[in-house]
Amino acid sequence: MADNISTAVINRLPRYYRYLGDLKENGVVRISSQELSKKMNVTASQIRQDFNNFGGFGQQGYGYNVELLHTEIGKILGLDKNFNLIVIGAGNLGQAIANYKDFEKRGFSLVGIFDVNPKLSGISIRDVPIRSIDELEDFIKNNSVHIAALTVPKLQAPELAQNLVRFGIKAIWNFAPVDLNLPSDIVVENVHLAESLMQVSQVSYALKAKEIEKDKEAKR
Repeated sequence: MADNISTAVINRLPRYYRYLGDLKENGVVRISSQELSKKMNVTASQIRQDFNNFGGFGQQGYGYNVELLHTEIGKILGLDKNFNLIVIGAGNLGQAIANYKDFEKRGFSLVGIFDVNPKLSGISIRDVPIRSIDELEDFIKNNSVHIAALTVPKLQAPELAQNLVRFGIKAIWNFAPVDLNLPSDIVVENVHLAESLMQVSQVSYALKAKEIEKDKEAKR
């Protein structure tokens, strides 16, 4: 794989993977870039350019074999391997994440859930018991944990993230509303819900502005 592939291309791969997975489940054997373009709202030219970064995958006059392309993109994303995942914070958000049943389809195995609340210890979510946060270090070292989903309050997150790195975690899925200052070799994916909501608010604002403009034109 080339080292100079843009982040934008890499960021589109999970979406391709999801759409191709849906097509595969619906029995679609092959698809053209034009057909995929209509489904994904990405230009056919962009799709071809993205796939050409990895060798193309398609055949002129045939298009793309859905199952093959889905498998190859999965390999690029590392989904042909299994990654052990833990969730830290067993509140409403943490429990919702732990209850997501499609992790296994994507190559992720939920192996542990942790919380500071002793009343939650022993309760199971999808047969995975909630453990005390005091067990975190030993559990990570003994269970080859690759990824931690962090769903704890803002003030707790930075120190906890530092500890996770020290315990051997290489990737953090961060839901805490704070930026984490971690070594450059640690992968951090931030999911700031409040910021996402503000993006929705911007869309609502734009729609409202169009309505106002439409009303003004109607009155002229």
